[in-house]
Amino acid sequence: EEYHKKKPVNHLRENLKYMLKGRLVADQAITEQVLAQNRGRKSKDQPPEKTEKKKPEGTVFTEEDFRKFEREYFGVP
Repeated sequence: EEYHKKKPVNHLRENLKYMLKGRLVADQAITEQVLAQNRGRKSKDQPPEKTEKKKPEGTVFTEEDFRKFEREYFGVP
């Protein structure tokens, strides 16, 4: 009798009935909206920003401009 007194009682069925009794399910659209808001908030979840590669800038001056500058600056004919 002592064994039966101290035997653990399984309250699973009672607990499930209690929890399912007051169950309120949110609308599917609202659930999706909340999940979309919380998805990807961490920095590790963000996709890396793509930076546009800059083309190497060419010179504005031509060879003729350099020769002209050389003649004027150094006095070379």
